[in-house]
Amino acid sequence: MTGVPAAATGGPGAKPVRGGKLGTAAVNQASLWNIANILTMVRLLLVPGFVLLLFHNGGYDPAWRSFAWAAFAIAMITDLFDGHLARTYNLVTDFGKIADPIADKAIMGAALISLSILGDLPWWITGVILARELGITLMRFWVIRHAVIPASRGGKLKTLAQGTAAGMYVLMLTGPLATLRFWVMMVAVVLTVVTGLDYVRQAVVLRRRSLAAERAAVGRTTEALQEAAGSPGAAGGSGAGGASGVAGGAAGGVSSGMGGAAGGSGVGVTDADAGVTGVGVTGSTAGLPGGPAPTGPAVSARDGAEAER
Repeated sequence: MTGVPAAATGGPGAKPVRGGKLGTAAVNQASLWNIANILTMVRLLLVPGFVLLLFHNGGYDPAWRSFAWAAFAIAMITDLFDGHLARTYNLVTDFGKIADPIADKAIMGAALISLSILGDLPWWITGVILARELGITLMRFWVIRHAVIPASRGGKLKTLAQGTAAGMYVLMLTGPLATLRFWVMMVAVVLTVVTGLDYVRQAVVLRRRSLAAERAAVGRTTEALQEAAGSPGAAGGSGAGGASGVAGGAAGGVSSGMGGAAGGSGVGVTDADAGVTGVGVTGSTAGLPGGPAPTGPAVSARDGAEAER
């Protein structure tokens, strides 16, 4: 297995391209059966094999524990290579994205739980590590819509410390090595907790930034739509209102002049649609001596009577 897509090797599905070169789509289309995915599947198959070897002959046979350690070591080594190969040779697939973290958690979880069942590892250590791994996995799904949290250097050191410590516990060590493996496990626990808290902080910050950016984008879009929909209508309404107001003012002025000549007062016509009223100037001589100039309905009634005369 070369891990190269069939389309990239000229096999079935390859399309001839001018100049004999492959198109980008053909190169980027990774096959499911590539070397990275095969290593991931091997690691998944090693999980039950590791457990059987560890518990064989009561779980305390040094020889079988050594075989179990070999299976565990192979699984951890493949974990280092499959991701690197997938990124380097563009072999990333949806299956690999899902199966790779499952295989990582499966082999480590199987080792910790099995060692606790045998009484070699305290249960609280197993609980802390598994709770962190499960919580971080769920948190990644929580923020996956907003951002992807990359693996940090601390996270890689945590994985290395966990694998080293668990491997030392799988082997039946005695004396100073047995004491050393305990402190290596303590380092792994500390790194597990610290990196877990850092991942939580990153997830919260990334989610807040993403939500703020989304709200800002929605606000800008809404303002743009309102401006696009409201500006032409406002301009048109303003023009109509201005014209109507001018017309009303002119009519009011003419009416005022006629009323002044006849000894009365004139009022301009109100344009209710435009909201602008044209009002004429009251004549200098009132129709009724010594009284105020009539307004509103009184003006309309008087104008009607004068028109009939």
